[in-house]
Amino acid sequence: MKGSAKAALALLASTQLLLIMDTAIVNVALPSIGEDLGSGSAGLSWVANAYLITFGGLLLLGGRAADLLGHRRLFVAGLVLLAAASAAGGLAHTSGALVAARAVQGVGAALAAAAAFALLLILFPHGPARQKALGAFAAMGGLGGVLGTVLGGVLTDLLGWRSTFWLNVLVGLVLGVLALRLLDGGTRSAERGFDVGGALAVTGGLGLIAYALVGAGEAGRPGGRTLAAGGAGVLLLVVFAVLEARAARPLVPPAVLRRPALRLANALSALAQTVLFPMFFLVSLYLQSVLGHSPLFGGLGLLPLSVVVVLTAPQSGRLIARLGLRATMTLGFGLLFVGTAWLGLALAAEGTFFSTVLAPSLVLGVALPLVMVTTNVAATAEASPEETGLASGLVNTSQQFGSVLGLAVLVTVATTVTDASAGAAAETAGFRAALLVGAALAGLAALFSTRLRLPAPAELPAPRERAGDALK
Repeated sequence: MKGSAKAALALLASTQLLLIMDTAIVNVALPSIGEDLGSGSAGLSWVANAYLITFGGLLLLGGRAADLLGHRRLFVAGLVLLAAASAAGGLAHTSGALVAARAVQGVGAALAAAAAFALLLILFPHGPARQKALGAFAAMGGLGGVLGTVLGGVLTDLLGWRSTFWLNVLVGLVLGVLALRLLDGGTRSAERGFDVGGALAVTGGLGLIAYALVGAGEAGRPGGRTLAAGGAGVLLLVVFAVLEARAARPLVPPAVLRRPALRLANALSALAQTVLFPMFFLVSLYLQSVLGHSPLFGGLGLLPLSVVVVLTAPQSGRLIARLGLRATMTLGFGLLFVGTAWLGLALAAEGTFFSTVLAPSLVLGVALPLVMVTTNVAATAEASPEETGLASGLVNTSQQFGSVLGLAVLVTVATTVTDASAGAAAETAGFRAALLVGAALAGLAALFSTRLRLPAPAELPAPRERAGDALK
């Protein structure tokens, strides 16, 4: 590994920050984009959704491709593609061109995200070093959501919405150049080739399911087109399973999916994002549409939560060492249940930020890194050095689809409960119902987390290197 482990971790964590920030920063700029390009709400929704669909659909393929083609190579290629697509978005003069640019941004983000996580697993072996590194990732993810919201408001107000895309160009290129200096270019599997038919089937299947979930969330209910897309996506995933069982070099070896701990950890990781991702969205909407705050305050209102995330995440490894992985995970999901339920019950049409959002958001700030770090540790614990990209693709795909599913389901709950003509009280009731559904999912995850059983340390793959000791 070229350079220090700490410098490499800073690079990889900064990439996580950029990718999470990119989703939030564009969401804030959407009203200005619509006004400038003359796009309606349907067109604007796909400026955000095109990114989510390609990002979610290509993560698994990106992870396996990183194993076979080289992790640094895919990481840099993803950043360059993200930067190029961001430049195209900054120059776009129609909503169609902007949606296309956002779709390509999602492709670049999927390659970069899967390769970055795989590089982290290679750099930091099993144990406290990896837990500290995953804590840094969780901290950057929490910070990215708020920083994107704040920067989106500031940049759009001062420099216009196009500046949010040019920021991606600058940061993406800087990270790509640093990657060539700090990361080892020789990390890839000795195995060559994979099932092309399976790769096309799973990518198409995941992309269609993401399209169906996003479309259903936007419409408030599944329509004929979204149901057809979802059905086609499920059919392609069945085809993928059949192909993988027969392929000489499967994209996802069936033996990997037969690992009980891996399956449970990925399901719990998806559940965590099903609750957390829409929570940020719903709280920002509540602060703006019910309490009447500006978009900038809507982002700043989540700042205390992010501060707690940044402070808690580095301590997650110590907590795992003291309580054990399963107990720490259950604690995290328990706090997620308490914080989400408290937040939902506290919302009031005549409330204030301090009386409704602040206290429960601090509980959620502790819960977020605990559930993210523990589920990531459990989902990657059984990965051999040759499977790092695959493990990365699986857990990233679980998280991305948890986010898309959560947003579709909880926003649908909120809109179904809300009577648009009844004002702030009805909107608050919708937000409350959505958050209480999220709390129920968190409680379910807490119960399932007690069933986690990892193999004994002697049964896990031997670490490739001990570069992560530099963090100690």
